[in-house]
Amino acid sequence: MVASRSLGRQFGWLWAAYAVSALGTWLAFDAFPLIAILVLDAGTTEVSVLAAAGMAVAAVVAVPLGPWVEFRRKRRVMVSMDLVRFAALMTIPAAFALGRLGFAQLLVVSVVVGAADIAFTAAGGACLKSLVRPEDLLVANGRFESTTWTATVLGPPLGGAAVGLFGPVMTVLANAVSYLLSAAGIRAIGGREPRPAPTGAPRLRAGDLLDGWRFILADSALRPLFANTILVNGLIMATSPLLAVLMLGRLGFAPWQYGLAFAVPCLGGLVGARLAPRLVARFGQHGVMVTAGALRACWLLGLAFTGPGTAGLVLVMTVEFGMITCMGVFNPVFATYRLHRTPADRVARTLCAWSVTSKACIAALTALWGLLAGVAGLRTAIGVAGLLILTTPFLLPRQDGPPRHEPEPAPGPGQTRHGGS
Repeated sequence: MVASRSLGRQFGWLWAAYAVSALGTWLAFDAFPLIAILVLDAGTTEVSVLAAAGMAVAAVVAVPLGPWVEFRRKRRVMVSMDLVRFAALMTIPAAFALGRLGFAQLLVVSVVVGAADIAFTAAGGACLKSLVRPEDLLVANGRFESTTWTATVLGPPLGGAAVGLFGPVMTVLANAVSYLLSAAGIRAIGGREPRPAPTGAPRLRAGDLLDGWRFILADSALRPLFANTILVNGLIMATSPLLAVLMLGRLGFAPWQYGLAFAVPCLGGLVGARLAPRLVARFGQHGVMVTAGALRACWLLGLAFTGPGTAGLVLVMTVEFGMITCMGVFNPVFATYRLHRTPADRVARTLCAWSVTSKACIAALTALWGLLAGVAGLRTAIGVAGLLILTTPFLLPRQDGPPRHEPEPAPGPGQTRHGGS
């Protein structure tokens, strides 16, 4: 079967590194807000600032990272970013043990980790494109997507148990160690990675910071896809804290019920990721991407009708399962499509620009929807997001644009794209 074929030892190490860091991230899901509430006695305003401001500042800090990453060895950048995240996160258990942990430190660490996340993602996309043949990119992205949803299913329950036994600081420690293991996995990829060709510019210029956005906006297919994914992700994430307040506060669901409502539907992501290569083989990449992209926008409105009791819990799980299944199909197909349309010498800048915009949009919409909920109510705010997201399928590219570049030739037997054995 296509989805089960081997993509080589080097991809295996990259996949293993991704898997361990993804599990660590989901083990520590919501660890910072929990530390702020349980350890620092922070209020609602401080927790909101931590969630929104940390993400927004990280996006601003990461703006120059795209051009910087582009002209450096990608695996070296990935290892460096893993070590930066490890070091930053380790300051939290260290400060806690010394009795010196404060809110400002949480905010600074969230910014550092968020910026490093963006740089790692940009370098990781370029690394994947160099390790895997163009025809295998969808299979590779499907495996990453399956890993993400597996970690999403397993991580929060295990993390919740760890918080109950050891406190939220221990989950941060586990997340830090996962980045250290990820760095070791990337180092184990082996082979020689050539230095990217120099541009001749002696230093980073102000205009270089916008290259990623210029490329996206100049591409007839990526431009609408960019707007679509930014808005969909922003609206979904903006409603997440509102639904938490509605379920845990107004409707009186227990924390375990709330966790169950979002853990079980993540199995749909596994189903979608497994189906994606088969659907593309039968219906074509562009058709599957547009169809799944449209279907994933049809579910959010249903969350506005969440009620108490078993019926409300079943409604949330059904809506989330449908939405996540569609996302499980869409995400690997979209990621592959984006890599195919982006030349190898622009991947890092393009992915960095995409991530920066996404994080900034999520932060802005989360803050805006918090204000809307305060004025109009939780259900109204969720309903408005659900109605707006129904318009996003119109932003999907109706036709597959002409290719921007010719696919790179596959490596010969016994060789990799880095020239190693």
